[in-house]
Amino acid sequence: MSPIFGNSTQGPQLLPPLWDWYIRISMYRDFHAYDRWTKKKVHCIYQALIVAVATRHADATDIKFLVDGRPVWVVLPLPAWEEYKKRSGKTITDALAIAIAGHFLKTALESGEGVGREMYSLTVSQTLQHLEALVIEPEPAAVN
Repeated sequence: MSPIFGNSTQGPQLLPPLWDWYIRISMYRDFHAYDRWTKKKVHCIYQALIVAVATRHADATDIKFLVDGRPVWVVLPLPAWEEYKKRSGKTITDALAIAIAGHFLKTALESGEGVGREMYSLTVSQTLQHLEALVIEPEPAAVN
């Protein structure tokens, strides 16, 4: 059973309370990850979100991060927005798209996927998998 989409008998489940949800998705605007191969801690900062239809005539949203100052783009396909809306009745917001891209980027860096790449293009399925992972991810630890 999916925590986002529910199942055919239950329907979609509710997302976490709004404040918890905001904290959860905002943590991927400025975060650290460990590069699997170099074991180096890298600093990732969200920089821009661009609907690629206007800039390169692509059916996608481009999300730019700086990874230790180096630009890295994560491309999310716009059909993922339609599929998520169809399955859940909800919309992928800009903040959620940034969190999806940040979650993917952190996962890619820590798993060693595509070392040194400047652009990662996700499929609809990958986009929805990372969205689902955000929902079930443990909450960040409180800072005292």
